[in-house]
Amino acid sequence: MAESTTERPAGDTAPELDLGNAAWLSSSQGAGEVQIAFVEGFIAMRNGRNPDGPALVFTPGDWRAFVRGAREGEFDLT
Repeated sequence: MAESTTERPAGDTAPELDLGNAAWLSSSQGAGEVQIAFVEGFIAMRNGRNPDGPALVFTPGDWRAFVRGAREGEFDLT
């Protein structure tokens, strides 16, 4: 299995993380396509259908803002 890479926005200060041994979690709802892992104080998110693909890395503050926005419908397409 190839080691996952991380992708971060320009100017982000999150370190390169070794996600090769990360414990990935899937939601109990839906198809489990989105997976997250808690690694070295950061939160990584990847597409469970493509586990060897890139992962997004969030700081705890950015993760809270993302979850809050999702709960409030900020990313709804309808």
